[in-house]
Amino acid sequence: MNKNRSLPSLLACIVMDMLGYATYSLPIIGEVADIIWAPISAMIFFMMFRGWKGAFGGMFNFVEELMPGLDFIPTFTLTWLWQYFTRSQKVEQQNANTENTIYISGRNKPAHPVTNR
Repeated sequence: MNKNRSLPSLLACIVMDMLGYATYSLPIIGEVADIIWAPISAMIFFMMFRGWKGAFGGMFNFVEELMPGLDFIPTFTLTWLWQYFTRSQKVEQQNANTENTIYISGRNKPAHPVTNR
């Protein structure tokens, strides 16, 4: 699994949520359209987010689209926000760990890093 994979765009996530809302706006036809939209939305969700988050979120998205009255949940956007903020925290933590590392070497590439904690 590639940890450096880029996030899908926020705009794409908002558009996908809006498509889900569109079926919510049509009283009876919308619920029938959700039967068609739910598996398509779940597959797109998995392809956008991949990994366990994509698999779990895709299943959640599938159920959410099939259940009457739950189309208001912005699943794509919430997952994007979750990944964005958890990724930011990991980068900050990695930067903090790099700042606390002292290298014992006179070369460009350190031979033995020593963590100063």
